[in-house]
Amino acid sequence: MPEVKNAKHIGMRRAAALANLTLDQQLDLIYEGLPALMGSVEELLSASKALSENPRSAAILNRHATEEIAKILILLDLVRCPNQLRASKTGVMIKWFYSHLARLIYVDAQSWKPMTVQQLQEYVDTHRPSHYLEGAIDEYIAPNFEIFKRESDMYADILCEEDGTLHWHDPNDTHRNSDPDLDFLSNDRDPWPWKICLALRDFGLFTREGLGIMSDAWSKIDFCDQETWHDAKGCVEEMLVASQSAGLITENAKENQAGTLYHSWQMPMYHLEFSQITVSLEELRAQQEHNLAMEMGY
Repeated sequence: MPEVKNAKHIGMRRAAALANLTLDQQLDLIYEGLPALMGSVEELLSASKALSENPRSAAILNRHATEEIAKILILLDLVRCPNQLRASKTGVMIKWFYSHLARLIYVDAQSWKPMTVQQLQEYVDTHRPSHYLEGAIDEYIAPNFEIFKRESDMYADILCEEDGTLHWHDPNDTHRNSDPDLDFLSNDRDPWPWKICLALRDFGLFTREGLGIMSDAWSKIDFCDQETWHDAKGCVEEMLVASQSAGLITENAKENQAGTLYHSWQMPMYHLEFSQITVSLEELRAQQEHNLAMEMGY
């Protein structure tokens, strides 16, 4: 392991150290961390389901769980990165590992069906703006939905409307008259991104040997532009065949889990940009005026 030369490098939030490791050392450290991440998700989802009568608390735990799932998926994209690119991509992937917005988008992205990696970036871009317009004719200015939803569940805070009106946001109000999210509160339904992680684990790919197989199967293709789901399915097939040949598949594996990996594990996103796009008030006002003019037929 690299020598510690600065006190600020001691403590939590040190995944950036992966950038200073060899491929084998990276896989060793990721292998060591996967049980901790999986256990964290399992605990949070279990607690969320137990709090069905406390929907706000359940939502907070559920969102925390989804961000832990995202951390797993981000690390796996680092494993899926071609060997010759990994050194240059590790730093930015760890940036996403610690970004709330990137993690929330990463989980959402598992359900998207873009034709190519380029189109996948376009989908991601729609979730990156700091503010957006909503309403029948885009008459309202709203903050980034992913971040606002996260913070509005977690915090009571002073909220400013676009006309300057100030009022308190009560995080319990959102949930008092809403139905619970059955996807996360039901004991027999888990989020699809979590099912991806479970499938990979049950097929033996979270073992140290399994991570090596994953790296070998995916590193042959650089998912950078026009690569498609067809390319991804080929990598999944090669990975699963190799896992079976190595005797890694566990007795918990089910046939339908292969379909989860073929159809629901998103193409690798190590080339994608997840940073928030700052949108100015002037830009938003101009877009509102343009949309109103179009609505009025000017």
